[in-house]
Amino acid sequence: MTPPRTQQIPVVVLAGFLGSGKTTLLNHLLHNRAGTRIGVIVNDFGSIEIDAMTVAGQVGSTVSLGNGCLCCAVDASELDTFLETLTRPSARLDVIVIEASGLAEPQELVRMLLASENPHIRYGGLVEVVDAAEFDGVRERHPELDRHLAVADLVVLNKTDRVGEAERERLRAVVAELSRPAAVIPAAYGRIDPELLFDPALRPDGEEKIRQLTFEDLLREEAGEEGCDGHGDHDGHLHAAYESVDFTSDVPLDPRRFIAFLDSRPEGLYRIKGFADFGAGDRDNRYALHAVGRFLRFVPQPWARDEQRLTQLVLIGSGIDAEALREGLAACRAEPGPDAPDAERAMWGVLRYVQQEPDPEDVPAEV
Repeated sequence: MTPPRTQQIPVVVLAGFLGSGKTTLLNHLLHNRAGTRIGVIVNDFGSIEIDAMTVAGQVGSTVSLGNGCLCCAVDASELDTFLETLTRPSARLDVIVIEASGLAEPQELVRMLLASENPHIRYGGLVEVVDAAEFDGVRERHPELDRHLAVADLVVLNKTDRVGEAERERLRAVVAELSRPAAVIPAAYGRIDPELLFDPALRPDGEEKIRQLTFEDLLREEAGEEGCDGHGDHDGHLHAAYESVDFTSDVPLDPRRFIAFLDSRPEGLYRIKGFADFGAGDRDNRYALHAVGRFLRFVPQPWARDEQRLTQLVLIGSGIDAEALREGLAACRAEPGPDAPDAERAMWGVLRYVQQEPDPEDVPAEV
């Protein structure tokens, strides 16, 4: 099992019908990026407002946002060209977010990403933004919304502040049924924890201490007590809305049990990240795990010389039973002295999610 030869940048597709709040959510990510350098590809035409800066929506334009982030306005047919630009080492980006047109077919963008031969990217999941206040009307006018939800990896039920509690619960149940098994996150003003989508970048100490004042810094300084989105306490501490569960084991995991655990993860568990040790299943590599909603991916990485072999995972969700999750993970530990050939056969379930998962053929065609 050969690990990837190059560093790969996750590419997240942000979709949703006009008015659902995609750009608001994108602005929120840029305001709260915690040093992460984000490349933004806007698959749309016209004037697009990002971070209070007007980006001329000419196909082929690339604009620096002044904080290590970049924005491109592109036609979907030229997506590969701009991905090539944004993945150059000189761009030094950590994640790329594609904001799809409000009238786009998101599964087509997903197909393009999965079929891309660019070795520097990996598919990071499809996030569908839904307007809670207008959901029924939008669904009536655009029945294709059901199809979009069916292929989403994560759904943000936005503008929940505009509906009552009973209506919010009804909408969440409807959306969850349409998007199952994707996770559904309620939100207002597009404010979700960026760590649900990507990890904050770790920078060398010198780079963080000696740097120019960024656009993000200016936003925070200007906003003061209100918070950078200008919504005061509503922006709050995003982590307070979610729970985090840590799990560490010096005993390798049984691949079959761990895949069964992942396949049955409960509603409300939005993200899983970390590293898994499968012991005799693959003694050469640890497996970096990235799961957002229904999207799941493993990346084999060689163990460093003298590195302690541990499984270290972080699970993020809302309304989750932390103790039950820890017990479930503990039950995934391998039995002492497993037979090596059998352990290697058990790795098949993990290998389904290495590199090529999900396969483009798994993305439903337009109907």
